[in-house]
Amino acid sequence: MDYVKGRRRNQVVHQVTDAQPSLSEDIGRREKSYLIKMGIRTICLILAVVVPLPWPYRLLFIAGAVFLPYIAVIGANERSKDAPPPTFQSPEANQSEIPLHRREIGS
Repeated sequence: MDYVKGRRRNQVVHQVTDAQPSLSEDIGRREKSYLIKMGIRTICLILAVVVPLPWPYRLLFIAGAVFLPYIAVIGANERSKDAPPPTFQSPEANQSEIPLHRREIGS
């Protein structure tokens, strides 16, 4: 038993917190953030139009309704630092076909 206990102490233990989040988790987080910001924008728009408020408050809600979509899109397109890099397929990967712009008549 002492040998087993001693051996366990020398093993390398990987923690789950060291793992990067999956791409689907990252996309889900960004979608949720976008939907929350757009929900706040909708509330600002409704408050600016429906509720009778003094002009300074109404302008604040209008500014929120105008600028929140920009902020939401920028936040949704920003990947987290721990997210895996996106993968793209290269159009040059299939070299067996002649590209359309290089084809000649009669070949």
